[in-house]
Amino acid sequence: MSVAKKPVKYSLVDTYTELVFKGNPAAVCFLEEERHSKWLQSVAAEFNLSVTCYISRIIESHHNLNSNGTSSPRFSLRWFAAVTEISLWGHATLAAAYTSVKSLVYGEGICHHPYFRMDPPYLGILVSGIAPPGSGFDFYSRFFAHNLGSMSSFQDPVCGGAYFALAPYWSKKLGKFDFNAYQASTRGRVLKIHLDEQNQRVVLRGNAVTVMEGCVLV
Repeated sequence: MSVAKKPVKYSLVDTYTELVFKGNPAAVCFLEEERHSKWLQSVAAEFNLSVTCYISRIIESHHNLNSNGTSSPRFSLRWFAAVTEISLWGHATLAAAYTSVKSLVYGEGICHHPYFRMDPPYLGILVSGIAPPGSGFDFYSRFFAHNLGSMSSFQDPVCGGAYFALAPYWSKKLGKFDFNAYQASTRGRVLKIHLDEQNQRVVLRGNAVTVMEGCVLV
């Protein structure tokens, strides 16, 4: 590969946690120039995480400007596991939103990302049970799935997409729409969940923390 004109900045972020080395890790790379899919896949394989997210700024046309001549920042995202591109990955999307706001890489705009919606074709085993009284949680869960070529654990540390199935299930069981959930993996953490039954949406809330930052030089 030829030497890049500009180093590509990246952050490694632990999501759904306020503590480092917990939650679900993802790499976020900020692209200032177009890169070939083969390069994107090679870098994702080098990180060897469950997913690497690439974020680039969408250049607005004058048709999309508001009355003040400005517009809210919009971004394009692509997600790659170690061996293939994937259509969407929840915790990496959270990592991208968190990192772009925290670092203000693209200026002083604010990225509003209150929720994301997806209909993921998850293949795996989802285990969940009601939490004991006094635990502070409504239910526990664990999720096991194919790791898409990563050398990481077969168990997903914190699987946001699983709660799109769990929220409606536990809403019917418990008769409520807001939940404190705990994913009981070795890195597992707490998720705040709201089921908007009328609009058929599940809102996930969680913290994130940056573990490392650097540049891809090739």
